[in-house]
Amino acid sequence: MKRTVLCLSVLALLFSSACVALAAYPEKPIRIVNYVGPGGLMDVTSRKFVAVAKKFTDATFVVENKEGAGGLVGMQAVLEQPADGYTIFAATTSNIAKVLTSKKNVDEYVWGFEWIAMLMKDPECLIAASAAAVNSWETLLKDAKEKNGAQLWTGPAAGGNDHLLAMKVWDKSGISAKWIPYKSGPEAMMGVLSGQGVVYVGNPADVGGREGFKIIAVARKERIKQFPDAPTFTELGVKGLEDEAMWRGFAVKKGTPEEAIVWWESLLKKVAADPEWRGFLEKDGIDVVDYGRKEFTPQIQKDLDDSMVYLKKYGLIK
Repeated sequence: MKRTVLCLSVLALLFSSACVALAAYPEKPIRIVNYVGPGGLMDVTSRKFVAVAKKFTDATFVVENKEGAGGLVGMQAVLEQPADGYTIFAATTSNIAKVLTSKKNVDEYVWGFEWIAMLMKDPECLIAASAAAVNSWETLLKDAKEKNGAQLWTGPAAGGNDHLLAMKVWDKSGISAKWIPYKSGPEAMMGVLSGQGVVYVGNPADVGGREGFKIIAVARKERIKQFPDAPTFTELGVKGLEDEAMWRGFAVKKGTPEEAIVWWESLLKKVAADPEWRGFLEKDGIDVVDYGRKEFTPQIQKDLDDSMVYLKKYGLIK
């Protein structure tokens, strides 16, 4: 009888300790690891998220920059840490394709994470120089057919999300072109402005504050209200490009305690509803979302499937 009472007492103590631990999360600073340098889009986004999140939590956040290899350095830095919910990877769509092109183990570098918080969807679009002869979808098609595969498209990297969108456009519209990668988006845009390429693949925010550019097609179901003159691919007769976007979000190492993941999903919904956060993103035509694991995980699988198809089709992977 005494042994039974003792066992029950121990179990009660353990249960009480677990409840205290559950209520305590987060009890120490949370590191958010960016794969870009200071001032990069994901860096700016995560720092703004932290600023807004402080309205809803007393948690301490530390944003760190781990640049290199298209996100692989940052991913590795997170995977090397304990699965305790205190090290977060700030991810974007391009990280998924980078895992494939670098021949990294998908089970480790993609499914070694729990994809817990998708913050936004930044629509992909085609941008041309306003004063150029090729400054509309119609003139782009005509020029592509005349050049028979020699037309030049620009973007910030080979195999990234912008390059993938280009490959999808070529495939679905029946044209061919060449991809010219630049070190950064602004450099690639200047390549278009100087006539080195005819179109830049990016996002609507890329034209903000820059003169001489025009969005000629948007990969979205409906036109963006901030850019009402930019037609969708559907309007232009190209099907299957209604939901192509650069998402940004957070992931944790697989095995992270459920209470930590639930805490993040709850915080995401609070931030997503905040007017300051929404205004920060929507001014640039970005769609605010609050996807937790249920919605985010299928998106990762879709990105993997799409990337595999097009990277193979255009010879970037075997």
